[in-house]
Amino acid sequence: MRSEPVKGALPTCASQWQLEPELLFLNHGSFGACPLAVLDAQAKWRQRMERQPVRFLHRELEAALDTVRAELGAFLHAEADGLCLVTNATTGVNTVLRSLAFENGDRILVTDQTYNACRNALEFVAEKSGAEIVPVSVPFPLASHTQVSGAILAAADGRTRLALIDHVTSPTGLVFPIAEIVEDLKQRGIETLVDGAHAPGMLDLDLVALGAAYYTGNCHKWLCSPKGSAFLYVRADCREHIRPLVISHGANSLRGDRSRFLLEAGWTGTGDPTAWLSIPTAIRFMATLCAGGWGELREQNRRMVLDGRKLLCEALEIPIPCPETMVGSLASVPIPDQTPGPEPLYEDPLQVALRVKHGIEVPVMPWPAPPSRLLRISAQAYNAPWQYRRLAQALRDEL
Repeated sequence: MRSEPVKGALPTCASQWQLEPELLFLNHGSFGACPLAVLDAQAKWRQRMERQPVRFLHRELEAALDTVRAELGAFLHAEADGLCLVTNATTGVNTVLRSLAFENGDRILVTDQTYNACRNALEFVAEKSGAEIVPVSVPFPLASHTQVSGAILAAADGRTRLALIDHVTSPTGLVFPIAEIVEDLKQRGIETLVDGAHAPGMLDLDLVALGAAYYTGNCHKWLCSPKGSAFLYVRADCREHIRPLVISHGANSLRGDRSRFLLEAGWTGTGDPTAWLSIPTAIRFMATLCAGGWGELREQNRRMVLDGRKLLCEALEIPIPCPETMVGSLASVPIPDQTPGPEPLYEDPLQVALRVKHGIEVPVMPWPAPPSRLLRISAQAYNAPWQYRRLAQALRDEL
């Protein structure tokens, strides 16, 4: 007999999001969710643009985006002159990979937990250049972060030109020891492109101190800005080699007041810049949700997801799959195997049952390959501990 569903109150700030009230949304990690205050700011920017498009796009936008880069740079501890705004982290990865000149015999390291879209971009570049992709296997579950750094360093050699490494992995939710990896590879003369899609807002970032040649991250996830807002940060000595995916007016500009990097990246054609322009509002708004600002918010989300993970592991009767030090606001747990069916991508039968029968939106994904599967939970300010108890109860009912 099915037990009564666990219920409880939501945080007061949950009213700041327009998520469906009857749905337990435990999948912030896929696309984020934008608060009403930030959407309102975006609407005001859009109204301003449409009142006089020529004035706004031609005369006002550059300065407005400079302010965005300055505020975002302060938040990320990054040089504003090294930041360019892109639509998502996948675009940032493509921008770097397609700017660099690889040759036949060059090697590029990548782990088996790299986001599929970025792996596809790497395959595209390697096929055209003759470079060799070197896949590095990272286990999950795992006992220590050294299993990540050790595997990556063991695969590096004198022909390795670049490493494409996730900061927070999408399938397993692992926080990689990225500072250690970047420094150890740099000591061997190997630069790193960090896919930090999940990291801004989840982790306390200092991009200057990190020292990676290239770092890209989404703002629409844990920063909660509108979709279409992300950044690429390039270290000063690497900027001259990076060109945007779309070559536009900046390529032959005669201006001497800005770097070629900013001139080219700052305008790649007419589009809607309001998602980027709303980033400062998102940074400031999210800081108001906890008395201790961003630091407290990050720790609150982390603690909620760690407690949720513990409940799921107890329900599944499995050990904790990785150390707490490797968890941010995202965590995955292995679940019993399932033979693949006709459902489309990311529509595992269990995922469908949790959504349709229990009103819970949570991803179930094949990893490392079918029939093996993971279930991944997220935590954001609008979530509450009782929601993870309800998920644990639903798993007991379904598995």
